[in-house]
This record gives sequence, structure tokens and C-alpha cells, in this order.
Amino acid sequence: MSDTAPTLIHRFEPATDAARPPLLLLHGTGGDESDLIPLGRLVAPGTALLSPRGAVLENGMPRFFRRLAEGVFDEDDLRRRTDDLAAFVRQQQAERGLAAPVALGFSNGANIAASLLLRHPGLLRGAALLRAMMPFREPPAVRLDGTEVLLLSGTNDPIVPAASSAALARLLEDSGAAVTQHALPLGHGLSQMDVALTRGWLAAL
Repeated sequence: MSDTAPTLIHRFEPATDAARPPLLLLHGTGGDESDLIPLGRLVAPGTALLSPRGAVLENGMPRFFRRLAEGVFDEDDLRRRTDDLAAFVRQQQAERGLAAPVALGFSNGANIAASLLLRHPGLLRGAALLRAMMPFREPPAVRLDGTEVLLLSGTNDPIVPAASSAALARLLEDSGAAVTQHALPLGHGLSQMDVALTRGWLAAL
């Protein structure tokens, strides 16, 4: 691995349906490279799955970037980890001959997926952001024309403020992304509604 593409512990499952774009699976706090594999298989049968483990530990729990408190991100670390993840994705694409992936992120993973969209436009074909919030206080100005984004929030989520997920949706739309947003009668955890909506959205890409 080069200095610009850090080694990340990960799992890869090759595609059995070459017509589908690969999925970049990004777990939540305390997850690992195996956490979202079953979800990926459910929502996109046959697609290639690339699932890295976050390189940051918080009280022993893997994360993709540091935070200062719940809902308060270490934005310098977020930028650095986002760039590291982008380099990892590009190297995996080159080594494995992968097309631009669609990110499927939950919670902390959804937040770094949103950061990938904003810092590396064009890297992702699209992103399904499950329980995401605005990653930056002052987000960069980018163009995301042609990028599809699914945002699934929970109306009873104690972790992600509704205003933050709504602001992220507006930012992505203003940047040219095609945003599909659903506020579900749920908390922070995922449900069959998330599975069904994500599967339908991915099938329509």
C-alpha cells in the first residue's frame, strides 16, 4: 500500500451480478467490517461489497473519525479520515476493477459517507445515508450533479437532530444531487422500513 492509501482492515465480496454498482459499506460506532455485510446482501443481492473497518477507537469501539462529544465532530480528523478513506476506495477500485461505488452508511458511517460526497465529488456514484447528520459546520461548496442520495432519518432519533438531517438534505440538493428523503417513525436503530426503502432505491439506480 502507498502512503496515500492507508491499510484499512476490510472485507470484500465479489459481485455475482456485474450489472449492479458495488456497495461501499460503512458501519456505525462499535461496528466492524462484517457489521453491514448482511444488510448489503439484503438490499443489493449479487453486488460487490467492500466493507472497511473504521480506524479510530472510541472506548474500544471502532469509528471512522473522532468526535469531541456526541454530535460534536473533530472536523480536522474527519477531513483527514475522509481523505484516507477516499484513497483506500480508489486503490480498491484500481486493484479490483470496480466501478464507482454507492456508499451505504449507518450513523457514523453515514456521516463519513456524507463527508466523502462533499470532499471528493465524483468518487461515489451515490450514497444511502441512514441516520446521517451535517458533517461540517462550514461545508465545502461542491457540485454533485448526477449523484443520487437517499437520506433516511428517524423522527424519534435521540442522536441525530431533525434540523441537522434536514440541513444536510438541503445542502446536497443545493449542490445538485438528486435527493430522496424519508423521515421514518423510528429512533436511531434500523428497521425493515429502512431495508425496503434502501433496496427499492438501489434497484432504481
